Amino acid sequence: MLLKPLLAEPRRSIIKILSEGVKGTNEIYGALQERGLNMPRSTLYYHLSALEDAGIIEMVGYREEGGGAPEKLWKLKVRRIGIDLVTGEVFKE
Repeated sequence: MLLKPLLAEPRRSIIKILSEGVKGTNEIYGALQERGLNMPRSTLYYHLSALEDAGIIEMVGYREEGGGAPEKLWKLKVRRIGIDLVTGEVFKE
């Protein structure tokens, strides 16, 4: 039940996008649109926050361009999640 929300779209696509390296929020948004996942930016922020709260991704800084608000930069923090079937312990690598 921990894994099911992580494997649902658009979170699965966000994880795949970040597997390529550090990406800004705008880059993630554009890549999702290219994959046909159109959503309001507020929905993207919701999913990024959920993945961050789960310890799957992390914000690593800001990109400041054009004098507007800084853009958050994200990276994948965990590449693998496993469950010990005997103890029920969930581990992240």
